[in-house]
Amino acid sequence: MDGGAHFCHTCAVKILPRLPFLAALITFLTVPLSAARLEVMEVGSVKLKNNPLGDPSARRVAVLVPDGSKNDAPLPLVIYLPGWGGSSEDVIAQGGGWLARAADKMATSGLALRIAVVDGRSHFGGSQFLNSGATGEYADYVADEIAPAVEARYALAKEAAFPRVIAGHSSGGYGALMLAISRHEKFAAVVALSPDSDFEVTHKPIVSQPSVRAITTAEIEKVMTSGAKARLPGDGLAHMVMGLCANYAPVAGKPGHFEWLYDARGKFRAEAWQRWLEVDPLHVVRKRADAFAPAQRVYLDGAEHDEFGANIGARKIWEVLRERKSPVTFYESPGHHNDRLAERLVRGLGWVIGK
Repeated sequence: MDGGAHFCHTCAVKILPRLPFLAALITFLTVPLSAARLEVMEVGSVKLKNNPLGDPSARRVAVLVPDGSKNDAPLPLVIYLPGWGGSSEDVIAQGGGWLARAADKMATSGLALRIAVVDGRSHFGGSQFLNSGATGEYADYVADEIAPAVEARYALAKEAAFPRVIAGHSSGGYGALMLAISRHEKFAAVVALSPDSDFEVTHKPIVSQPSVRAITTAEIEKVMTSGAKARLPGDGLAHMVMGLCANYAPVAGKPGHFEWLYDARGKFRAEAWQRWLEVDPLHVVRKRADAFAPAQRVYLDGAEHDEFGANIGARKIWEVLRERKSPVTFYESPGHHNDRLAERLVRGLGWVIGK
């Protein structure tokens, strides 16, 4: 197979030869796009109120809608979760950005749907869209507040086979998988682009870096007790690993506290690492035959030259689900981790929603 080859593996659901597309206070701002328009909602969250890090509970949601469509027109909804540090604010600042291009392709291909982009950032950078006593209830925020808020404004195509899809890239792809696993009734399908998974391959090298190992338990304790005022490490990698610990390994009964991966002598703590593995999508799928509902469609994607090896974990998840005859597919796109996102999202949505 030559270096430019595309791989697409399918089980149970045939890929069509044609991929046609791809209590809250709400305020709206409309920005015109070519074949879609950007509308901005501000949603006041109860779930994120009084979160341990003091992060904002009122956040904006970017909604891309087909140009000319009416709010009462029933359409499928895609809830999109950005990668680490990304948010709806990026989409708003860019007037829609690459997601606008993806929405344009969907609209002009004859498939009308809406995309709602979430802000799941925390003081550490990202929440992984999980519920954590160290950061906040971000899974509930997405499923129980964002989805209802958007659907209160825009009619949902409830009779469609896949009325609501959860999608995301990188950390957002991770969050999309975990939400699809935990909320079968809420999300009929998932599109996970380069999702964080197979942590032994993708995360272990990161947490083993010298800058991470150099963080002392005293520094960790200071961060945990300072909350919103915490001064985080200048090293971006150590900063991110702190955030991942907060997301994956919160300490029960101690808001804002989490298990660090190294003890006072700098020795790696296997029991803390096990907490990470328990929320690794690959581990969850291998352990649970009911990880996904029988009818949930699962689209997995990873770039051929992914710098973080996200394609490896995505492929392994596909291999497990394929053996269970699940409606699942895996596509290895050309390029790197962040390349061709519009094209990849269009392809994924085309597979899960296409007729």
